[in-house]
Amino acid sequence: MGECLVDIPLREIRAPGARRPRRITPKSMGVLLVLVEHADRVVSRDALLTEVWPDTLPTDDVVTQAITQLRKAFDEDRGNPRYIETIAKNGYRLLAEVEWLPQESAASTHHEPADDVEISTAPAALIDERVEPVPLPSHPRPRGTWRSIVGVIALVIGLVGGLVWWSLARQTQSQAAAPAVDPARATNTPRPYRLITSMPGFELAPTLSPDAAMVAYVAIPDGQRGTAILVQTTDQTPPRQLTQPNGQAEDSAPAWSPDGRSIAFLRLEPGVSCRVLVIAANGGAEREVGSCDSRNPPTFDWTGDGRGLIFGSMWTPQGIVGMRVLDLASGEWRAVPYQPGAGNLDLSPRFSPDGRWLVFVRNSPQGDFWRLPAEGGKAERLSHLSADVRGWDWLPDSRNILFGRMIDGDTRMFRLDLDTGQARDLGIESAQAPAVAAARPAAAFVQRKPYFGLFRVVLGDTSQGAVHVVDPLFPSSARDILPTIAPDAHQIVFVSDRSGSTHLWWADMNQPDSLRMLQGVQPGTRYAPSWSSDSARVTVVGPDAEGRNVVHEIVPASGRVTRLPVPLPDPIQAVQLPDPHRLLVLAGTGDGRLSLNLFDRRLTPWRLLTQLADVSEVRVDGARNRLLFTRQTEAGLWQSDLALTPASVRRIDDGEPVADRYRLWDVATETGELRYLDQQPTCLSLLRRIASPELPPSVLCLDQSRRSAINGFSLSPRGDAVYLALAKWDGADIGYMDLPEEPKTFVPGWLN
Repeated sequence: MGECLVDIPLREIRAPGARRPRRITPKSMGVLLVLVEHADRVVSRDALLTEVWPDTLPTDDVVTQAITQLRKAFDEDRGNPRYIETIAKNGYRLLAEVEWLPQESAASTHHEPADDVEISTAPAALIDERVEPVPLPSHPRPRGTWRSIVGVIALVIGLVGGLVWWSLARQTQSQAAAPAVDPARATNTPRPYRLITSMPGFELAPTLSPDAAMVAYVAIPDGQRGTAILVQTTDQTPPRQLTQPNGQAEDSAPAWSPDGRSIAFLRLEPGVSCRVLVIAANGGAEREVGSCDSRNPPTFDWTGDGRGLIFGSMWTPQGIVGMRVLDLASGEWRAVPYQPGAGNLDLSPRFSPDGRWLVFVRNSPQGDFWRLPAEGGKAERLSHLSADVRGWDWLPDSRNILFGRMIDGDTRMFRLDLDTGQARDLGIESAQAPAVAAARPAAAFVQRKPYFGLFRVVLGDTSQGAVHVVDPLFPSSARDILPTIAPDAHQIVFVSDRSGSTHLWWADMNQPDSLRMLQGVQPGTRYAPSWSSDSARVTVVGPDAEGRNVVHEIVPASGRVTRLPVPLPDPIQAVQLPDPHRLLVLAGTGDGRLSLNLFDRRLTPWRLLTQLADVSEVRVDGARNRLLFTRQTEAGLWQSDLALTPASVRRIDDGEPVADRYRLWDVATETGELRYLDQQPTCLSLLRRIASPELPPSVLCLDQSRRSAINGFSLSPRGDAVYLALAKWDGADIGYMDLPEEPKTFVPGWLN
């Protein structure tokens, strides 16, 4: 292949100039042979999974890992591929010319030991001997007489018959006890959807016309920096650009009207304005119908009669207001007649197709579904998920809904039956933001699985606009997120699925080879771990064997893991304080709201010292002996003393972080400098100084084209370096599928 020699039986690849051949795994060789079989043609990832991993349920990671191993074996420069080309969002293509060598040529080629093969210690005299290969005969020789062949066939038939009998007997014995197999996960079953967009980059926030013939979505058109609304048929025809934002403005959140004639959407110019616009579905002039807070864009949908838009909880100068309806003819707002309750956020409201109900998500990202009569009344809780809901919509029967949910770093799509309270995983990987057609059971959704790598950005004299340097850390083909640097500035922990599942990894920054996985704990992916002030211990929250969140304390030097006896049912973040006898625990209160709890660890059970409601993220500012935190219900940043004394609580920044980026800030533990990671069309990872009036403003573009992970980054103790996860590959496509009828079953009770 090209300039390399591939020995298939030995699974070795010799590159020119290489010291020795590289041995690859059987699956990598399988991928290579499929590419050879389809030389000069693009082979999709799905085709590779079907051919090389039949009868299994692997993730896309296995294909990425196999391609990476092959490229290393070919000694290929990733920036200038000569052997394997990646075709974005499609698959891979073999570039090198292939020549099949006769067996004698391959056998007579001298091989040195591969990287993972033990070198022989036989005497030199034996090693120097050369064994001449046996030449291939010019004609194939028979391998036995007809009697021996018949005997072998009879033996094989007998063995196969015995295996079939044994398999049937085993199946009969275990059939009653075997769990039902989800048809969506069945091997070799055609997937129930198709992707209808394939442009490079993002396609997000789909909405379907009532007849499911058209789909509108958010994307960045060619040659533009900001997002616009695009429209196409659901048969994967080329899209047309519907909206034309100018300057720094971006369009988002399209919603198709019930009569199919109009699309409502938001136009957001960061820090300047947020407008609600309506445009005809076939194009034309845009009409502004309302305004909103640019820091906290609202969630909304059409009313059932198409005469108005219903909005979830919104931030106003007077504070948060509950759900409201905007009348499009008069421009007047009216409140939905219900009691939202203090401290609740009611988002993503949708009227049922039959017009009877209004369902919404309360208190995301610990959210649940609630409903009330369409004309208003008392809200009723429908689920007990405490879930990070990623979009939802009604089915036309008004008895079922589809919703996306974040679970262990991945999004999955579920179908919730409101009559029985049962939810079923549809088995579609990385699916979110479902949108259902009003007149038929068909849905569009976003399929997105970003891959992140860790980077260190060294900051110079930011007041002088000094150039910064970006260094990749611990390269892999996996998703690496939540880097957290220790107070000693040498140790780092992060979360990664590079081992095949999500684990916590540790390394000494001065010794790159020290990287290792910390056994015995599965970390969550929402909040970063927390270091003790002496850099000896790490606290992390994650699920136990039963799926319940627990708090673990780890000593990286020894690998010792201790499960802490936190007297709370749903901890989601644990933060260590300078006093090792105290621990801060952020936990759910059972209704989607969060509270911050300060515990004394010296007593058994732990003693609760104080509590603070409405907190979404907390960090310790060691330089100023204070706590910094964000809230669920308001944008901005707050502080208190280390004891959470009520009189010490005050707001120190009115605008940032905004509600949906509440984890994208950090404080340098030695200097107290505060940094916030924002994004703009001209810079997708923008670092700004906040809540520091004594310091000059500082704005640095860390990366123009790569987005950061939304669950946090880490500042070095002195604030002179940033550790963050940047997207190595982060595309999203729109999927489309018809929805099958659900079997009629009755199971009493709501979803638990």
